[in-house]
Amino acid sequence: MDRIRIIGGRPLHGEIPIGGAKNAALPLMAAGLLTDERLVLTRVPRLADIVTLGDLLAQHGIAVEKTDAEGRVLSLGGAITNTEAPYDIVRKMRASILVLGPLLARCGEARVSLPGGCAIGTRPVDLHLKGLEQMGALIELEGGYVVAKVRGRLKGATIIFPMVSVGATENLLMAASLADGQTVLRNAAREPEIIDLCHCLTAMGARISGIGTGELVIEGVERLHGATHAIIPDRIETGTYACAVAIAGGEVLLRDARMDHLGAVARVLEEAGIAITELPEGVRVQRRNGLHGADVMTEPYPGFPTDMQAQFMALMTVADGASMITESIFENRFMHVSELTRMGARVNVHGASAIVRGVPQLAGAPVMATDLRASSSLILAGLAARGETVVSRVYHLDRGYEDVEGKLSAVGARVERLKD
Repeated sequence: MDRIRIIGGRPLHGEIPIGGAKNAALPLMAAGLLTDERLVLTRVPRLADIVTLGDLLAQHGIAVEKTDAEGRVLSLGGAITNTEAPYDIVRKMRASILVLGPLLARCGEARVSLPGGCAIGTRPVDLHLKGLEQMGALIELEGGYVVAKVRGRLKGATIIFPMVSVGATENLLMAASLADGQTVLRNAAREPEIIDLCHCLTAMGARISGIGTGELVIEGVERLHGATHAIIPDRIETGTYACAVAIAGGEVLLRDARMDHLGAVARVLEEAGIAITELPEGVRVQRRNGLHGADVMTEPYPGFPTDMQAQFMALMTVADGASMITESIFENRFMHVSELTRMGARVNVHGASAIVRGVPQLAGAPVMATDLRASSSLILAGLAARGETVVSRVYHLDRGYEDVEGKLSAVGARVERLKD
């Protein structure tokens, strides 16, 4: 397996391009199941998760074609010839469950393996299944598979989520687009990726109101048509590279990044001493004289995202003072703590909270990534560490970040990929 080698201590200067959002691209690709016409997605990131979902769609019968030399434009379309999503593909990525709603709405049946992915928590699919049952689906669990059927078409319903769920909101939003009647999703997720999906579905002919709020109202239509849609820039990649500049020092333009998508991340970074400026071409990030401890609690958007918790913890390991980081979304998302401790970080975990006491400098060490965002946190720690850091098991990283070593090297970091 590949490893990433970092020699720390170099400030970052220059420009990093921000790619399309992985967490927007995956549900948008699943939306290709809702029509027999072509859905063309532009600004597609080149990531392992994109390949995995493309493989899943292909075995359903959907043609997934790259229509440009760089592979950043995908054309999706075709007849659905298979309504089973097999374990061998679904186990690689939890987002695979997003094919359930579209398959059921379009074909009246689906057999989808229970999903896999990063081992950061249970993330049950109960909310997806209960919502579809309210819309008239008959659902059973058989041998690790969700088996869903509906007589005729799904029916509109009022669905109140007991907790905010991005995945369930996306799945039911897509299913409701082809249901009979009106569906109301209350306590729906409000992430920019949800808004992006709504805009794409609307371009395909869906009738959705309340976009950007916690209550989405969908008037089902008979069929959806093709469309062309540009994926929004990745706010987690933006936040990760903002933390890179913060921990290493320097000044970098994050090209194409959107300030309005950063939400609480921008506020907390500014509290920690980082200057963030919105420009027509993106967002400029600059570290001021020092780093200051700041407290965060992960929350649904527009709160601080759980996908930025590990990166922010890496930053706080070298900040002045103490910080408290509370994880309220996933129960197993402190697995990077032991690896940061190997580099000299002072972190104590108490239940769902971690107390981070900043140290003057980290020390390079061999460390192991446990999940996608933990991978990036260890690379950030390596940027600030004295000496050499080698991060192993970076296949996690390749699921969500494109060419990290190339982007960081271009702004002055000493980062390289080691091939085994």
